[in-house]
Amino acid sequence: MNLFRQMRAWSASEQIALLFVIVFGLLLLATVAGMVMSLRAADATALARVDRFKKQLRTSWVMVTVFWIAWVSGSVGSVILFGLVSFLALREFITLAHTRRGDHRGLILAFFIVLPLQYYLVAARYFNLFSVFIPVYVFFVIPVISALANDPERFLERNAKIQWGIMVCVYGLSHAPALLLLDFPKYEERGAFLLFFLVMVVQSCMLLMSYVARHYRLAPVAPRISASFSWRAALNGVLGGSVIGAFLYWITPFKAGQAFAMALIACTAGTLGHFVMKALKKDAGVHSFGGEGRLVTGGIGLLDRVAPICFAAPVFFHSVRWYFKL
Repeated sequence: MNLFRQMRAWSASEQIALLFVIVFGLLLLATVAGMVMSLRAADATALARVDRFKKQLRTSWVMVTVFWIAWVSGSVGSVILFGLVSFLALREFITLAHTRRGDHRGLILAFFIVLPLQYYLVAARYFNLFSVFIPVYVFFVIPVISALANDPERFLERNAKIQWGIMVCVYGLSHAPALLLLDFPKYEERGAFLLFFLVMVVQSCMLLMSYVARHYRLAPVAPRISASFSWRAALNGVLGGSVIGAFLYWITPFKAGQAFAMALIACTAGTLGHFVMKALKKDAGVHSFGGEGRLVTGGIGLLDRVAPICFAAPVFFHSVRWYFKL
């Protein structure tokens, strides 16, 4: 405990240097372990299991690298970076949705007005307005723009998909850089650690859940949606991610118990969000946004990688603001 207190007293640059050494070191060790497992795989089943593990590992590399770039870029650069990620994720999402010519006006509004305006509100720290801009104002405007196109065919379904894509890819993900700008007393210029905390606990949860699901025969909750998602695997992942969050309390303004609770909230939201995205993929007939899905979406599997953060970030952000009255 004394060691944690000493590390909490370090400067932000010293703490982030230590975190990068630890995290990238662990990812490197896990990558080497994956290579060894590939060489020792005895059959096709074992090789497929290792490939799935490597996929989860690549996701962790992507998320940690994005965090690193966000940290180096500063608050403005991180907002621009996440805005670009939102644009690419929304593009993948819309590719899966059924749209018509009558939706083009709504899509132009979503990509070139709603998305940049949402991130401007984040950068300007208009937290109360950015929290309601999309779920209140945009939800009214999008169907009006679509109705003016004079195309009633599957109107409700088409607009619901556009609105839901904006909620997940723009509204949800925009809460990640907003964490950088939260103003905690005596915690100035350390907002990046909140983002790191969120990414670390959610990705740890995903890795642990994947490990349990692949190594134990567990009854799936909804086999038509996902053959690997079970309550036991989800519980192991959520609890594991929460424990890691408790150990990381020293980089946050939280106490250990508060860090555990906040990590529990984030991991639960991320896990259930990941499950929801599996349902979306099944509905679209896509096995994976990456790999096979690349031919369908024209993307690189980005949405598959950021989906847990898209769901976890707004729940975590507003839980922090509400509890600490920020």
